Amino acid sequence: MGLISDRMKTIGPSVTLATSAKAKQLKAAGIDVISLAVGEPDFQTADSIKQAAIQAIENGNASYYTPTPGVPALRQAVLKRTAEDLNLDYEDNQVIVADGAKNVLYNLFQAILNEKDEVLIFAPYWVSYTEQVKLASGTPVTISTEAKNDYKVTVAELDAAITSKTKALILNSPSNPTGMIYSKEELLAIGNWAVKHNILIVSDEIYGKLIYNGHEFISIATLSDEIKAQTILVNGVSKSYAMTGWRIGYALGNPEIIKAMIDVASHSTSNPTAVSQYAAIEALTGSQEIVEKMRLAFEERLNTAYPLLAAIPGFEVIKPHGAFYLFPNVRQAALACGFTTVDEFVDGILMEAHVAVVQGSGFGSKDNLRISYATDLETLTKGIERIHQYVLSKMND
Repeated sequence: MGLISDRMKTIGPSVTLATSAKAKQLKAAGIDVISLAVGEPDFQTADSIKQAAIQAIENGNASYYTPTPGVPALRQAVLKRTAEDLNLDYEDNQVIVADGAKNVLYNLFQAILNEKDEVLIFAPYWVSYTEQVKLASGTPVTISTEAKNDYKVTVAELDAAITSKTKALILNSPSNPTGMIYSKEELLAIGNWAVKHNILIVSDEIYGKLIYNGHEFISIATLSDEIKAQTILVNGVSKSYAMTGWRIGYALGNPEIIKAMIDVASHSTSNPTAVSQYAAIEALTGSQEIVEKMRLAFEERLNTAYPLLAAIPGFEVIKPHGAFYLFPNVRQAALACGFTTVDEFVDGILMEAHVAVVQGSGFGSKDNLRISYATDLETLTKGIERIHQYVLSKMND
């Protein structure tokens, strides 16, 4: 009898965290590595949020267990922020707070999936979607999208993928890794399709505030009461408030599903970290200035980095509308540089050009790589220039 479960034998590590760890090892060895790998804002959490956490500690509010779905004040803050931002109203029994949006998704899949239930996932996809579905004994069914459609799924592709076992679909707009945003018309088509077939919509909106160059974010749950009832909204404070380390995410939706997620959490984490909850209250109810400050900085970085990346021979890149990633197809560049696969090319960029990026294979797209522009402009441009010079040197070898 083996020590490791059969289930774990199907699970791979996060490629983003693995790449980050490898870059840190090289830095520790004294190598000047530029990391454009991790999706983490380079801003500090706002002072007002830090002070709220300190106050919670000094008041003794951080010392004890809290209610599993989060302290009442934070749940109310989530409801209020959602109402203000999206004009959507939910009740107290329709919200759960957990240890980051990743933990929210984990609890959700544990709560809704039976063995071999299928979840439709649109490739390119965030690296943990497929693995979390497998950890819940479900079956991820990936639908490969095309660059000519801005990496967005069509109803025809949904029709081709649905089976009697399809339980849910995951919608991530703006997308990690492509940064693309679904339009109102596209969302209506997907939402009405899901309602027609009684498929649960898992709408991951963690990048919903990070929109650039006049584009618009629309939450699918705002489009009709029927679509709202079919949707679980997933969000958090990590990306918009520079709070990745605080680990606070939340979900809103069907009270029966939320109750099941609370039951899962009660036997795993018990409750979100207490001090982080009080910090998140301030983030959601206090000044939203930090959100716009970061959005403007990311927009400038995108507008600077995009043409630099597009100028690299063999790089085919669509300009994203949100999030903070660029996701070029680099298959031709990899081949021209003497590599058989993009994975090998990415490793060469790290080991020889000393720039950490993430291979697209981890996102279900083997011909791409992901670059995060959640770093300062000088570092970002220096990293892209290193990649450009590396490609030119390899092509001339």
